[in-house]
Amino acid sequence: MEVDKKKLAEFLVRAKTATYAGNGKEIAPERPGFKELEFSEGEWNYRDSYSGFFAAPGQEVVRLNGIPIWTMAYSGGVKPEHVGNKDFVKMIFDFLKKVLKRVEVSRPFRGPKHFKEGDFEYFDKSEGDITRFNGQEKITFKGKEVFSQDYIGCIIIHKA
Repeated sequence: MEVDKKKLAEFLVRAKTATYAGNGKEIAPERPGFKELEFSEGEWNYRDSYSGFFAAPGQEVVRLNGIPIWTMAYSGGVKPEHVGNKDFVKMIFDFLKKVLKRVEVSRPFRGPKHFKEGDFEYFDKSEGDITRFNGQEKITFKGKEVFSQDYIGCIIIHKA
C-alpha cells in the first residue's frame, strides 16, 4: 500500500492536537496498565498509548482502513530530582502540551524546533522525515534541563 505522505502528515497534526496536546479523553486501553488516547477521521485512526507519569514511554500508531501504516515510539521523562514533585511536573507537562499543539506538517513528530514561554523553553532536534526519523526533545526551566525524551519512527512497510 502506497501511503500519501502529505495526507498522513496533515492527519497526524489534527490527531496530535486533539489527543494529548488537546487534553483528549482517555479510552479503554488495548494494553492493560496503559493510558490511551484515540482520534479517528473516516478511514484514518490514530492511537497514542503510554504508561507512567514521571517517565512515560509510549507509542503512537496510525492505521489506514485498519492497517498500521505509521508508528512512533518515545521514551524519557523528568530529571531524577523532580520525580515525586507532582505539582512542578504538572507545570512541565502543561507547557509540553502547549508546545505539542504547535506540531507542524513539515515535522509531524513532536513540537517545533524551539518554543519559549515564561521560564520554560523547549528544544527539539530531529533527523529524517515522516518516512523514517529520530529525534530528541528537551525542556528547560530557568535555563536548567528538567525533561528530555527520545523518539523514533517510520512509515510501516508490509510484506507483499
